[in-house]
Amino acid sequence: MKAYEVLYVIRPDLDDEAVAATVDRLSEVVTNNGGADVAIDKWGKRRLAYEVNDYREGFYVLMNFNGEARTAQEVERIMKISDTVVRFLTTKKED
Repeated sequence: MKAYEVLYVIRPDLDDEAVAATVDRLSEVVTNNGGADVAIDKWGKRRLAYEVNDYREGFYVLMNFNGEARTAQEVERIMKISDTVVRFLTTKKED
């Protein structure tokens, strides 16, 4: 298993329950696809460097997990079709 890090930005106009539901849903995607050791670090609402989809702010969340490449690909697929995630970046950590 490889270590992955995903930084994603959630829309700022969502309430706390919707943000928590999005974070939980993405964590479940990792565990349901063979991922393990999911660690979530919520950075809170921050200003974006530039406007994205008419948003100037967003809720930043950093998720670390161990898994196979297909696990990371499934998380990315879900985030691409999600209407709550504005941007994301997935990186494979060095061993």
